[in-house]
Formats: sequence, structure tokens, C-alpha cells
Amino acid sequence: MSIVLKNNMAAVRALNILSENGNNLEKSLSKVSCGMKIVGANDDAAGWGISERMRERIRALEQAEQNAQNDMSLMKTAEGALGNTVEVLKTLKAKAIDAANDSNTNEDRQTIQKEINQLVDQIDDNALVTFNGKYLLTGSSSTGIRRTSDRNTWSRTILLNQSLGTDVVMGTRVTKLTNRAGDSLGIQTSDIWQVSWVKNGKINVESGQVSGLTNLASLVKANGAANADFDQGNVLADGRLVACYDKYGQPLYTPDLQAGVYIRANDEGIAGAIAGYTINITDAGGNARTTANAALNGFKLLKAAENNFGNVGIGNLFNFQVGADANVAMKIGMSDMRSNALGLKGDTGEVISVTTKDYANAAISVFENALTMALDQQTEIGSVLSRLEYTSTNILTSRDNDQAAESVIRDADMAKEMTNYTKNNVLLQSVQSMLTQANQNSSAVLNLLQ
Repeated sequence: MSIVLKNNMAAVRALNILSENGNNLEKSLSKVSCGMKIVGANDDAAGWGISERMRERIRALEQAEQNAQNDMSLMKTAEGALGNTVEVLKTLKAKAIDAANDSNTNEDRQTIQKEINQLVDQIDDNALVTFNGKYLLTGSSSTGIRRTSDRNTWSRTILLNQSLGTDVVMGTRVTKLTNRAGDSLGIQTSDIWQVSWVKNGKINVESGQVSGLTNLASLVKANGAANADFDQGNVLADGRLVACYDKYGQPLYTPDLQAGVYIRANDEGIAGAIAGYTINITDAGGNARTTANAALNGFKLLKAAENNFGNVGIGNLFNFQVGADANVAMKIGMSDMRSNALGLKGDTGEVISVTTKDYANAAISVFENALTMALDQQTEIGSVLSRLEYTSTNILTSRDNDQAAESVIRDADMAKEMTNYTKNNVLLQSVQSMLTQANQNSSAVLNLLQ
């Protein structure tokens, strides 16, 4: 090997290797320090891009899970208020049953009425519950009512009776009426009928003798029609309802058609709703026709009236964004649970009365129907809560799986990186020693010049 002075190539090569080992050591130190094998895009451009998209997905899922938790809090707030309303309605029904008993005087009923007034006001207080400034049970998030060209509006109260015989139609004579088992109701022409109905918080009562009636329609409409259409379903042998027509021959569509006799309020919206409907048959001696009353009072709430929002109500639904992508959401509507929507109070503020025996008896079915509405809404809220819990669990599972995949790409194997760090550290020290040796080669030139 020749001895040169100007260009010490051994030292130059050692210096290059020293620089390279220094860079490797710096990378190893960085990976060991932060625990990631991809610190920057220059480490692995493709892996960096994939992992960054995964990180964005993970962050979105975490926010969706937080949304689900917030949504559950909102629904639990509504459920708590509605649960209180259900308890109040149970008490109201008990008070109405108490007022209907003739062991009470009219003064007693006035006292009961005062308590009922306060309980009805409490229902309004419950409906005004808010979450983050949003009213939950005032109908502002209701699904609303939609009109279509080939369907009647669904904004009317619909009552359904499935206790009458399957062959009973509106044209059946009152004395020929049967129950679901096919047994005669035992109504005689000398019997007395009484019909009570509640609309806009006001109780209406009418009565007369069965001999003055012609058929079921005349009995049901004996209350001056009570602003109601009276519909009869056509039933096949298997009990399936094929069609349902109103008194004008127009088809009636309801959310869940069932076989039976229908009463549908003629007026739309909450103000036109029939909150309660009671028929009472007694014989000439004043004794109740128990079998007849059990069947005739089988009109239960099938569809509660809502105010007609056209298509506006659909846009007012609560939108629960519970996914990491657009439109992965749950749309939830909650009906109006204020006293007027439940049929307990008129639009003028008049509370349903139990100040007489007949009024109290009519109020019982009103409170029963209101309880049905509240329980239906409470059941829906419970179903949404259950779904949100499953959604939250699913989101967390997706997040964990994405995080595990991102970890494979980004996270460092610490044992491997420590090994690389130790190796690069030893190599750096080794090349430093060799660079010292290479620099000593130039010193040999001085020996030749002496």
C-alpha cells in the first residue's frame, strides 16, 4: 500500500461509515424512545400513509362512541321523566276509580279533582324536561304526520275493538251483537244505553233506550257522531284483515292493521282526538249487562292523534350520529307527552273532570289510553337505549380491531429495536476507533521526512 499525504482514503471511508452508523444509531434511539418503528414518512412511506388513515378512523370511532354515550344520557333523561309520568297516570286512574264510587259525596269528588289538577300539571312539568337545552317530550322531535295521495292521514285517533264477534259489522242489530267467543251479549230492547266520550278535555255523556237504536253503528254514533267515523274491517277465515273501509267507502290504512271494529276521529290533530270512549248497557232495573259492557268497552287505543306537520316533522327527529362515516346515524322521534296530547286537558286549559260519577267513569278510559301512550313511548325509549348499548359495544370492538392493525404497522418491537440500538452503538464506537487508526497513517509520512 502506498503512503500518501494529500488524500487519506482510509480515513475518508471510515468517516463515511461513521456518519452512516451515527444516522442508524440516531434512528434506533428515536424508535426506542417513542416505541414506534415508523417515526416519520421517510421510514416507510406506504406504512405511514396506511397507519395515518387508520388513526383517523380510530379517532372518528372514538368520537362516535362518545356520541353514543351522550345519546344514552339524553334518552335516560327522557326515560326518567316519562317514568314519572307513568306513575302519575297510574295514580290518576286510581283516583278516577275512587271518584266513580258512590261511597264518595260530590264534595269528596271535588277534593279528588283538586288532586287530579295538580297531578295533570305535574305531567306537563315532566314533559318539559330538557337535555342540553333541547326539549325532549313536547313533540318537537315527533315523526309528524305525512299525507300521501292514496292514504288517509294518520293524524287521527284510532280506537280498535277486538272483543266483539268476528261476524259483527256496523249494520248488526244491537240485540244480535256477540262477543269474540260467539256468545250473545244478551242486550234487550228494553235496556238502557249510555255513551261517554272525551274530546279536548271535555266529557260528553248521552243515554237512551236500546229500542231507539237500529244497529251497532247507531249505538256507537248515538253520541251525535262524536266527530268520528266508524270503520269495519273485512276479515278472512284466518283472521287476517284484507281491507278496512270508512263510512264513505274509502279505504282506511293504519300503521298496523288488525281485524276488528274501528272508531277513527273525524277531526285531525290533538285537539280533535277522542281521548276516551265508554259504552254502558243496563237492564230496565238498572243492573249492568256485564257481558255486553265487557265487549262494547273493548275499544282500545290503536293510534294516537298527532298534530299534522306535513313532512316537517321528519326533519325534526333526533339524529344520533353513531358511526365513523356520513349518514351512519339513528333517527329517533319522541311523541308529545304533555297533558293535552294525552287527552287530559283541553286547549283552553280545562282538566278532565271527575266531579260526578258519570264523569269519573268516563275518565277511567281516558287515563287508561293515556297510560297506553306513555308506556308505548317508554318502551320505544327503552328499545333505543338497548340499541345504543349494542352500538357502543360494536364501535369499541371496531376501534380495538383498527388499533390492533395500526399497532402492527407503527409500533416497534422493543426487543428488536434495543438489539439494533446496541449494534449501531457498538459499530459507531468501532468506526470511531478505526478512524483514529486511519488518521495515524498520515503521521507515518513525518517519519520519512525526518
